[in-house]
Order: sequence, then C-alpha cells, then structure tokens
Amino acid sequence: MTSTAEAKLDALTISWRELLFVLVVVLAVYVAEMLLLLRMRRSKEGTHPASVPGMEAMRRELADVQRQLVEVRGELEQLKKKGELSATPYSQAIQLARQGREAAEVASSCGISRGEAELIVALYRDS
Repeated sequence: MTSTAEAKLDALTISWRELLFVLVVVLAVYVAEMLLLLRMRRSKEGTHPASVPGMEAMRRELADVQRQLVEVRGELEQLKKKGELSATPYSQAIQLARQGREAAEVASSCGISRGEAELIVALYRDS
C-alpha cells in the first residue's frame, strides 16, 4: 500500500520548473489586466468635459459674456451716480419735479397717479 501512495505522491510532486512556469503565466495575466484597465481609464479621460469638442469656444464665449457683464455693471453704476436710474417710481418722479417738469408729464413717465404727481411736483419743484 505504501508503494501506491508513494506513486501518487510522486505524480503530484511539482518541480521548480513547473512552479516557475505557473508563476510566469500568473504574472502575464496580471500585467495584461493592468494594461487593459489603463487603456479603459485613458478612453474614459478622452470623454472628460475639458476635452469635449467646442469646449474652448464655449470658454471664450463665457469670457465675452463676463466682460459684457462687467461693462453693464459699470454703466449701471454711472447711471446710479448721475441719478438717472431710480429704485422707485416716486424717486424718479421727484427727480423729474426738480427738473421742472409738469405733473402730467411726471405721472405718465413714472406710472403714478395724477394726484401723486401733483403732490410731488408741489413739494419738490421749489426746493
């Protein structure tokens, strides 16, 4: 019985060459898998928003819009300083009254009633 058991053990014995071969195959599979994962990552990076066609044109357009916004804000500030832009119809009516405009013109320009315009003109015309 021992001879058959020894024969079976001899059949299962792995030499260092066989072990080395298995190790090389496992490493080759591992390297192939890593290369595949890297390729997949690079292909995903290709669809990154920064590399989308037309992205540079959209950035230039955004920069133009931002410049225009700065210009409009500057013009708005100038109008506020000159007093040509009012927060309410009543403050605009006061400015028109100070300029010597008639109550009817103040009412139609500011969208207030004729009575309100007459009161504002009466209060602010002489001052």
